Amino acid sequence: MSRIQFDLPGHFVFSTQIQIYISHVNQGGHLDNAQLLTLVSEARVRFFKSLGYRESNVAGCPIVVGDLVAQYKSEGFHGETMRVRMLPQDFSRCGLDLAYCMDCVDTGREVARGKIGIVFIDPATRKPADVPPVFLAQLRALAPLS
Repeated sequence: MSRIQFDLPGHFVFSTQIQIYISHVNQGGHLDNAQLLTLVSEARVRFFKSLGYRESNVAGCPIVVGDLVAQYKSEGFHGETMRVRMLPQDFSRCGLDLAYCMDCVDTGREVARGKIGIVFIDPATRKPADVPPVFLAQLRALAPLS
C-alpha cells in the first residue's frame, strides 16, 4: 500500500499552541486519529478568529471542510503541548487549502502534517461561492498567495 506523502511549505503565517488532554488519547496511550482532527479543527477555528472571522461568516460566507489530509510523523502523548502552524495555499475559485504542521513544543518532534480543504458557501443557495475578495486581500497582507 502506498503511503500519503505531503511536503511542508517553507513558511507558515499562523501558529497556535494546544495541549493534548486525556480525552485526546486512545487505548494505545497516544493521540487518537479522530482527536488529531479535533486539534487541527481547533487550530483552524483559531486561524480564522485571528483574522476577525467565525467559520459561520468569513467575509459574508460560511465555510465547510471539503477534504482533509493527515500524515502522521510520530506519536503525541497526554500532557504534551502541540504547536500547530498553518498557511493558506492552493487557491481556487471557491476555496483554498490550509497546510498545517503539528509538533511538540518541548521537543520539536513533528507529530503530523497535512492540509484542510476549505470551501466557501453562498448563504442563500448553500452552494459553493467565490472566495470573498476582502478575505483574499487580508491573506495577501500576511504573505504572497500561492
